[in-house]
Amino acid sequence: MKPVLAGGIVLDPQLPLAVIAALGVVAVVLVALAFWRRLPGWWLRGLAAIVALVALANPSLQEEDRAPLSDIVIAVVDRTASQGIGGREAQTEAALARLRAEVAAMPGTELREITVRDAPGDGGSRVMTALAEALAEEPRARVAGAVIVSDGQVHDTELAPQMPAPLHLLLTGKRADWDRRLIVKNAPAFAILGEELTLTLRIEDDGAVPEALQGEAQLSIAIDGGEPRWYSVPVGEDLELPVTLPHGGQNILQFEVQTSEGELTTRNNSSVTAINGVRDRLRVLLVSGEPHAGERVWRNLLKSDPSVDLVHFTILRPPEKQDGIPVDELSLIAFPTRELFVEKIEEFDLIIFDRYRLRGILPLQYLENVRDYVTRGGTVLVAAGPEFGTADSLWRSPLADILPVTTTSRVLEGGFRPKITALGHRHPVTQGLETGAPESGWGRWFRQIEIAARGAGQVVMEGAEGKPLLVLAREGQGRIAVLASDQAWLWGRGYEGGGPQLELLRRLAHWMLKEPELEEETLSAHAGAAGRLIVTRRTLAEVPPGPVTLTAPDGKETELVLPEVEPGHYEADIAAPQVGLYRLKQGELQTVVALGPPAPKEFERTIAAPDVLEPVLAQSGGGVLRLEDGAFDLRQVAPGRVAAGRGWLGITPRGAYLTQDVRVAALLPGWAWLLLASVLILAAWLREGRLPARR
Repeated sequence: MKPVLAGGIVLDPQLPLAVIAALGVVAVVLVALAFWRRLPGWWLRGLAAIVALVALANPSLQEEDRAPLSDIVIAVVDRTASQGIGGREAQTEAALARLRAEVAAMPGTELREITVRDAPGDGGSRVMTALAEALAEEPRARVAGAVIVSDGQVHDTELAPQMPAPLHLLLTGKRADWDRRLIVKNAPAFAILGEELTLTLRIEDDGAVPEALQGEAQLSIAIDGGEPRWYSVPVGEDLELPVTLPHGGQNILQFEVQTSEGELTTRNNSSVTAINGVRDRLRVLLVSGEPHAGERVWRNLLKSDPSVDLVHFTILRPPEKQDGIPVDELSLIAFPTRELFVEKIEEFDLIIFDRYRLRGILPLQYLENVRDYVTRGGTVLVAAGPEFGTADSLWRSPLADILPVTTTSRVLEGGFRPKITALGHRHPVTQGLETGAPESGWGRWFRQIEIAARGAGQVVMEGAEGKPLLVLAREGQGRIAVLASDQAWLWGRGYEGGGPQLELLRRLAHWMLKEPELEEETLSAHAGAAGRLIVTRRTLAEVPPGPVTLTAPDGKETELVLPEVEPGHYEADIAAPQVGLYRLKQGELQTVVALGPPAPKEFERTIAAPDVLEPVLAQSGGGVLRLEDGAFDLRQVAPGRVAAGRGWLGITPRGAYLTQDVRVAALLPGWAWLLLASVLILAAWLREGRLPARR
């Protein structure tokens, strides 16, 4: 652009403007007085006063050499997730190419392109933030207009800047688009096991939904990645879904709406809700066969937990004891054995037999009930003492059908330090328990019952002579554990440094209660920091598991090989840039995990519409053009004129320039102003002096 010459008159007052203004007032008064007295030279006096005042203002002629600056058009290109569906990427590229060509055809006009990506933390499309930042970097006097290429779903309109020129929208998408989405309105983070909670779901249709697909939709519900169940549900209505959590810990509820032909996207057809199941009260039945040093430790340990309801049944006086005490003085009330072991046995979460032996107090029928209780999903822990190898051992009762051990009736006496077996280092109940233990090992125990694992029994701890100390097993739908020593109380009292009694019991109870995080064979995943996904595979097998198939929200599959971080514990930390539902599968194991909120902002509304941006566009005088309507033109319009029409958008040339040189010269020299004023004063005197004097 060629430089141009521009000029004008500037003032450099000889006196302060207030003084010149005061002199002007005085001059006006004097001229008015002369006019009132009908002096014929009053107008010459006025001209003289004007010349004098102008001379005091010192007018000068200023000339500038100006270099014109180009106008700037800002293009904000929305490339967030919702812009990648329904052919919008191709529309965006075509619109951007057309905009570049139109701006290039305008002399003295430049294009600034700003790309908007998905905002971190599910911030959605921050188009207005990007526009405000672009305006801050450019001289506002050069901005001739701005164009947004988007589907109109912007999430920061409250941050829209004040535009110095028209702001327009090139709208992607099609009028025939339609979409169906799933909304989970209320999903608590925690729920009490056994108590029913209500989730509110809603399926909504947006856009031009085909008539044949209106009214109903197919909804699937799956728990923890299991087989989904399908239901036919109405569209556009709140659905009250009663849910009872199946287990403690994290429960993954997956909801999915069946995909329909022609639907804009399936990214908002599914939702994953994670609810932690907590037990209101853990009901434990502790059956002590006889008083001993460890009994008090068991009781104190369980009573110290406010979430545990403990029923303690202790046999203080065995039937063979003959001390002459009348039967009616042995107790105030009869212990409710029938109620506990027949009528309400299913209400207990855990039954512990602590050094119990068969003495006829509990009939064999009651022990059969305990056996059936385990096979139906209950849990039993047997803390064995010397009596476990005798003729009245629990091993010789109906419980023998489910016990994972056999006994040799041998009692091993002498100090030994409990150790974790090779299998125990991989088992979630005992894995990592040795972390922080003294170099010499945990405190010693001094008695152990010799047992041997059988069936599916898993030996996770060993004691004296390398014999099994803690054996775990699954039986039917329930679980059972055998601790082959009554010396665990030594750890509770800190003997020789003690041991992890509390943590071992906690893990053991959670494993027996089927907490998912303590399952032996698991595939799980959870969100890490800064868009990371942590995938975990736990197994008891010594052979590394195969690769995990990871399916991203956009359907792309990736094979993950998980490195081993601990024995039986494999983990990978990977980048997960997309917000949404990830599916993982390895063999027969599968799970799902949601990164970000259940419904990302980018897919809350997917139908392209200008409604959100229209108030902002109206303030600047801009307009909206749908890209599906064809090509558009870019025109230059004067400020204040209509800036948009059918198939065209307008920008306002700003005429900005850069001053390269300034020259200032006095309009008249000082003596010329003085001469002119003197001539006018003299003329007034001569005119008034020629008139005859009035009598």
